[in-house]
Amino acid sequence: MSSVERIDGESGRIALLGVAATRRIEGEALAALPPFTLMARAGEAVARLAIALAPHARRIVVFAGPGNNGGDGIEAATRLCDWGKPTTVLRVGVAATLPSDASQALARASEAGVDIRDFDADEAIAGDRPDLVIDALLGIGASRPPEGAIAAAIGRIADLAALGARVLAIDVPSGFDVDRGQPLGTACVGADDTLTLIAPKPGLFTGSGRDHAGRTWCARLGVDSPSGSADAWLVGTGDPSCAVSARRHASHKGSFGDVAVVGGAPGMAGAAWLAARAAHAAGAGRVFVDLVGERAGMNEASTEVDPVRPELMSRRAWAESDAAVIAATTVVCGCGGGDAVRATLPKLLSVAVRLVLDADALNALAADPSLLALAAARARRGHATILTPHPLEAARLLGATAASVQADRLSATRELAARLGSVIVLKGSGTVICAADGTARVNATGNASLASAGTGDVLAGWIGGRWASLTANAFDTATRAVIEHGAAAEPQRPGALRAADLVERLHQRERGG
Repeated sequence: MSSVERIDGESGRIALLGVAATRRIEGEALAALPPFTLMARAGEAVARLAIALAPHARRIVVFAGPGNNGGDGIEAATRLCDWGKPTTVLRVGVAATLPSDASQALARASEAGVDIRDFDADEAIAGDRPDLVIDALLGIGASRPPEGAIAAAIGRIADLAALGARVLAIDVPSGFDVDRGQPLGTACVGADDTLTLIAPKPGLFTGSGRDHAGRTWCARLGVDSPSGSADAWLVGTGDPSCAVSARRHASHKGSFGDVAVVGGAPGMAGAAWLAARAAHAAGAGRVFVDLVGERAGMNEASTEVDPVRPELMSRRAWAESDAAVIAATTVVCGCGGGDAVRATLPKLLSVAVRLVLDADALNALAADPSLLALAAARARRGHATILTPHPLEAARLLGATAASVQADRLSATRELAARLGSVIVLKGSGTVICAADGTARVNATGNASLASAGTGDVLAGWIGGRWASLTANAFDTATRAVIEHGAAAEPQRPGALRAADLVERLHQRERGG
């Protein structure tokens, strides 16, 4: 009952449950099991993971809050002491009465002779410093910024971490909102590892989640979490959408579809060529590049060929092609498009059957209600659209702020997907992919090396190339492309990953190199 699993997306699609769903399932389990059963299982799981993470720890300190999260930590301390690991419990925000299970955990610890003290915010750090700190201050029920003794204890945990202590958080880093993926206030634990209980929570994997949670583990405590309760799904390299299928021998370039990249305003032609390179590396049979700046006579010099990838074809005014040509092509529009891309959008929105909108195409939609209406009408005509905004672009489309989008990435993505009847890829740490029906997936791959100019253009092109060459629907195509794009940046190395190098990494992964 105390088994622990690593949650990283490599094992397939994993259901993520928010606070309400977790509370409901937990309540059902508490009603069906003898008292203290879940806390006993949680304490054992925490203790086992603590020993696995810090097998040579000479001293462990548990910061225990006044609720059941604190009870889980106190029970873990009892197990650790039983197993020969000296552990001190610092009680924080001591309440006159404790929840019944937490009270039982405290009584058990006292009987076992665990060193239990009240936390003193004014006490200086001295003497035998802990090798491992267990954060058991606040659970998933916290809804306001920590203050008082709890905030002071969070500060003390940060001080000990700076001195070299490893930090393990129980269920959630204290002070963190596991539904929205952001701290509740300025006081928030930054853990090296988080052992979440019953089910993984969505906020641990998007927004600031990975920065605060570190590596995420899950102890399900013998409680079943029905997949129908999922608020979102964690996806990664083990996801079914990433299944590899070999090309048939009797194939030709026409078997894998055409992609047209429409963008590349003055000074930004590189964005269009990067997207085109990515589309071709993703498997598209042919890739055309329509530099809208050239068509408008705004570029200083004509760019007829990519000297690195001469197999890419320049097609001026491609976006003015016959409707049948556009309908038969997967279109990626907006990469480096500037204001010039706006003129191409009415026809593309009306005719293209598969359309990826990025960057300046998104800004054009946000600035023109008529274009936004055309985008929203596409689904009714059976046309599929994938939009790939970063938080500021999403905010413009929603008439909101980037801060509000980041404050609740899942909700913002769902709202935009519903408004436009489209697949939305909200980029950032823990990229969110959402279908029009609200089904959301959170990507587990990637890292901060992707915070570099041009990597978004590469993603848009990679999505287009995958969409052209595979038979998957827009949602699964976007999911697969996002996973692969992130995986190509791993493992993380110092500094930014250059976009052109990212294309080559993607191609090498595709070729099995």
